[in-house]
Amino acid sequence: MQLRSLKHPMFLLVALFLATALAFAACGDDDEETTDGGEATATEDAGGGGEIDISGVDELEDGTLTIGSDIAYAPIEFYEEGTENEMGLDVDIARAMAEKLGVDVEFKQVADFGGIVGDLTSSRYDIVMSAISITPEREAEIDFIAYFGPVGTGILVQAGNPEGFASVEDLCGHPVAAQDGTYQIDQMDALNEGACTDNPIDISAFPDNPTAVQELILGRVDAHLSDDPVAAYSALQSEDNLVELAVPGFEAAEYGIGVRKDSTALNAALTAAFEAIVADGTYAEILDKWGQTEFGIE
Repeated sequence: MQLRSLKHPMFLLVALFLATALAFAACGDDDEETTDGGEATATEDAGGGGEIDISGVDELEDGTLTIGSDIAYAPIEFYEEGTENEMGLDVDIARAMAEKLGVDVEFKQVADFGGIVGDLTSSRYDIVMSAISITPEREAEIDFIAYFGPVGTGILVQAGNPEGFASVEDLCGHPVAAQDGTYQIDQMDALNEGACTDNPIDISAFPDNPTAVQELILGRVDAHLSDDPVAAYSALQSEDNLVELAVPGFEAAEYGIGVRKDSTALNAALTAAFEAIVADGTYAEILDKWGQTEFGIE
């Protein structure tokens, strides 16, 4: 009796209906999995899982943004005391941008700041980011993404300003220290060709900024030049207040992230990443953290 009921027309109709419904349900599951897989693939195609599409950016195919930098220019970039941990304004901005791109960041200490542009054009790094002032001479060799400033030059002097420096022209005839390859060396060269022609500045260039500051502390030079934020930070960090900032903010220029001229896709991705951290407030938070709000780019 039961076997005969399995062949009843009504039962077969119901069975057929259930089988069809299950088949459609299975198809629906397959479609959902395909859709989910497609979305995952689309994210992966963007590269690294970040917000910015980096597909086609050759420099980021390895998942790392390699940055050449002179990591001795506090508070812009420097090593945490006693460690090899990079810190500073540039470091935080670079990491925030890299997060938008979905890649890691690797900072590499440059051998010589004066050769940093040449190192980039030789493809030693993907980009350079090291408080680099944007100048026409540098723009002729590489492209820049402006991200900070304008920032002027500060004149750091011994406590009490014994030489009475009140303007940049007062540097004429004095021994003055600065880091080799910086904009400040160019500024002093220009002064020696102009206002200081008859009484030139005795320029002392050093491989890194802390060494140049030390020359001032030891009294071997009468002044030290560096970017305003760095000069102010050096004064604050000076033990026993041995140095002070006498003249801030002359001949200002913006800082730029240096990119090779043939790295157009990378340039576009970095520009989008910077705009993203500005839009979501991360940039403002970083400026505030390092006391550099006044130098935020417009």
